[in-house]
Amino acid sequence: MKQIAIIGGGITGLTAAYYLQEQIKEQQLPYEIKLIEASDQLGGKIKTVQKNGYTIERGPDSFLIRKASAAKLAKEVGLADALVKNGSGGSYILVNDKLHKMPSGSFMGIPTEVRPFLFSSLFSWKGKFRAAFDFILPKGEPVSDQSLGLFFRRRFGDELVENLVEPLLSGIYAGDIDDLSLMATFPNFYQLEQKHRSLVKGLNVMMPKKKQAKGVKKPSMFYSLKGGLQALVEAIEVRLNSDAVMKGVSVDQIERMDGRYHLSLDDESVYEADAVVIASPYFAAQNMLRQYTFMDAFNDMRATSVANVVLAFDQAAIKQDIDGTGFVVSRNSSYRITACTWTHKKWPETAAPEGKALLRCYLGKPGDEDVVNLSDEELEEIVLNDLNKTMHITDKPEFSVITRWKNAMPQYSVGHKERIHSVMEQMKEHTPGVFLAGGSYQGIGIPDCIDQGEAAVTKVLEYLKS
Repeated sequence: MKQIAIIGGGITGLTAAYYLQEQIKEQQLPYEIKLIEASDQLGGKIKTVQKNGYTIERGPDSFLIRKASAAKLAKEVGLADALVKNGSGGSYILVNDKLHKMPSGSFMGIPTEVRPFLFSSLFSWKGKFRAAFDFILPKGEPVSDQSLGLFFRRRFGDELVENLVEPLLSGIYAGDIDDLSLMATFPNFYQLEQKHRSLVKGLNVMMPKKKQAKGVKKPSMFYSLKGGLQALVEAIEVRLNSDAVMKGVSVDQIERMDGRYHLSLDDESVYEADAVVIASPYFAAQNMLRQYTFMDAFNDMRATSVANVVLAFDQAAIKQDIDGTGFVVSRNSSYRITACTWTHKKWPETAAPEGKALLRCYLGKPGDEDVVNLSDEELEEIVLNDLNKTMHITDKPEFSVITRWKNAMPQYSVGHKERIHSVMEQMKEHTPGVFLAGGSYQGIGIPDCIDQGEAAVTKVLEYLKS
């Protein structure tokens, strides 16, 4: 009987455990799995709180519909009827103390239609003129990688980047776009430039315009689940064999002995495995394999810290209500929040009782990461001060839920893909049968992590059968 260890009980590790168990049953393989999680709860950053009729997400609140693996997994574990789509109201950018409507016809802040950008109040005429250079500039020289900031500033200039592109992309990765890798985050933009020269022209070829009937809302882009995303974690967990999960135990070191792997656990026991999936952050993986110098490549990687503050109000407390699902904040502003989701509008079916409002604000950006170390009272005060300036909210909330994620957002800095590829190639030679998967490596979204979990299953089975 061969043993497979999966280290880390976030969505990547859960996916790997679930699909491995399914394959073992289907193929009648002589394998056993053990999912080892350091905390006393599975799910990683996926955590849902139910309070006073509200559904509150402490971590991610949704996943992209166009990335099919997450919805597929949800359906497989019996949650097809629990999938809900987001409300599709407008979204805004906060620039110069004013909320500006997101220009229509854009993809990740990049124009696909000229007219909405031409008449947008987000940019000066000088900024609009500079952005139009995208139509005439030559394509960049072929390079292995570059920063998102360098790439987009060259195409569109500083103003469009700082008022639109940066708030959107930095919000996804909680990082600095002048440090984030283009090839590890949005390689499709590099490929569009190399093929079509102009990004705007390239996007129009890739995403031809579809006429939308008047009065018809834009289609939803995101799924969540009734009862919150933790329902997915719980549905997977109940389908795992009762003896397949070990909680409250962490792996200190992994050593290869006599063709197997000895996992030294912090309870002073040793678990022996024939194959290992490390579905843990890069710094944890580096520590477990610290005897291997090739893991020093992770010395060049870092993770940022963020916090989110969820506030519940009576809807009457919002003196300046806005028709939309939220806004992101230009980094040039004096605001400390980086974004605000009007959760009761984004998820009208599930987020809040009727007549109530649920707002979720984010803090922590380059140069202001220490904000996450402030007390709950200080964080709430910062958020209320910023919301008062935008939505004229002066009432105290009914309650707040504050979550800090320290060193939780891995940064894909320039050279990330080469760094990860180098580590994985060295692992094939020095630690065959040990595989990395998760948000630190090849994508941070829920579907990306699920994809990596599935890919790890394939690698483990190929390795053990060979």
